[in-house]
Parts: sequence; structure tokens; C-alpha cells
Amino acid sequence: MSQKIEGVPPPAVRGIDPAAGRVAPAGADRSAPVQAAQPGDSLRLTGETAGLQALQRELAAAPAVDAARVAQVRQALEAGSYRADPAAIADRMLRMERLLG
Repeated sequence: MSQKIEGVPPPAVRGIDPAAGRVAPAGADRSAPVQAAQPGDSLRLTGETAGLQALQRELAAAPAVDAARVAQVRQALEAGSYRADPAAIADRMLRMERLLG
């Protein structure tokens, strides 16, 4: 599976320190070095992004393997009662391919 990413991401939003933009009044002491404004990058997440982050945390906490289902299939295999349906397997594989493609 591959994805093509096009375009350039939007520029970062920067906060501006109001004090940094002031001009010294005429006749003011200018012997002190000028201090650069501290960068104040900020980030605002959309509701969709926050939802995706919550989903990611939820999936990370979930077990990768359903132990109960594995035990159920193992018992069926040992008992000889497990039957695979090749048509259903092929159908699901094709459906997944359509979703990915």
C-alpha cells in the first residue's frame, strides 16, 4: 500500500510578543544589547485530530490478540470441528483489497 502526499504543509502559526515590536523613543538609551523575541510557536488541534488521538490511545491500550477467540479456534481445531469457508475467505480478502486500493 502506498500513498502519494502532495503539496506543502501550511506554515506554522507563530505568536508575536507585543513588547518585541515596540520602537524605542527618540533620545532613549540604546547602549544595551537588543534582545531577540523568544519564538512562541503554538498549535491548535481540530476536533477531528483530538478524536483521532483518542482513538489511537484506545487502540494502543487494547490487546493485539483476542485470547478468547484464539482459545475457541484452538479447541475447534483440536476437536476437528473447525471448518474454513474458502469462498468467505476469498470474499473478505477481495473486500479488503478494494478498501486499501
